[in-house]
Amino acid sequence: MKTQAKPSKKSSGKNKSAPRGSAKAKRPRESGADRERRANEIVTRLRGLYAEAECALTHESALQLLVATILSAQCTDDSVNKVTPALFARFPTAADLAEADPTEVEKLIQSTGFFRNKTKNIIGAAQVICEKFAGRVPETMDDLLQLPGVARKTANVVLGTWFEKNEGFVVDTHIGRLAERLALTWRSKDSKDAVKIEQDLMEIVPREEWTYLGHALIWHGRKVCAARKPNCGGCVLSDLCPSASIDAETPTPSATAAQSKHKNKSR
Repeated sequence: MKTQAKPSKKSSGKNKSAPRGSAKAKRPRESGADRERRANEIVTRLRGLYAEAECALTHESALQLLVATILSAQCTDDSVNKVTPALFARFPTAADLAEADPTEVEKLIQSTGFFRNKTKNIIGAAQVICEKFAGRVPETMDDLLQLPGVARKTANVVLGTWFEKNEGFVVDTHIGRLAERLALTWRSKDSKDAVKIEQDLMEIVPREEWTYLGHALIWHGRKVCAARKPNCGGCVLSDLCPSASIDAETPTPSATAAQSKHKNKSR
């Protein structure tokens, strides 16, 4: 679901150039139309690379996805997927969670971190779902935001992934980092400015691609564009990315082939 320059200081004589792969993008001067065209090309290439990109949180219902997303705060998806089978087996419905003993829930989700606050939110959300929405996870942004522990990011995950409604753009750590590096955001102060990043992405990416691109950027961030050591040489987006390292390793055959393929198509 988007930096104000600091006053210049006297140089100390030391080279303080940004490290290779820095998450701070060299934002190009480009028109809105050019930025949209670049964004569309990024979507096209990622679809060729991650045709099956989907949510990494294991779930079989809207409730399970909602709970898993709440648990994923400050926690990896893999860690969440390790605890949810036992949690959902013990509390399969919103009514079960609404009446759950907090101590029991805390023990089941303890490894995800911040387990006391997450327990409070999960049980609280289940209670509101039962009291106001007849035990069913609501399908609108306004209704989802009434649930404890649910902000726009969580609501966007549930709406886009389960209900297939593109109401906003999910912005997590990976998406914020890649949006900055790819210069798909121009109003954000940094990669953590989720509100502005979401607004910018929604402006230049076709609405029907919002959910898919969110999943694809997460996959790409994990597989290629890592936080500390991005593999610019093996990235199919390097020629579209202002942050691609000029001293990156030689492009891999797969990356070179993908770039050539898209260049040939555009002729």
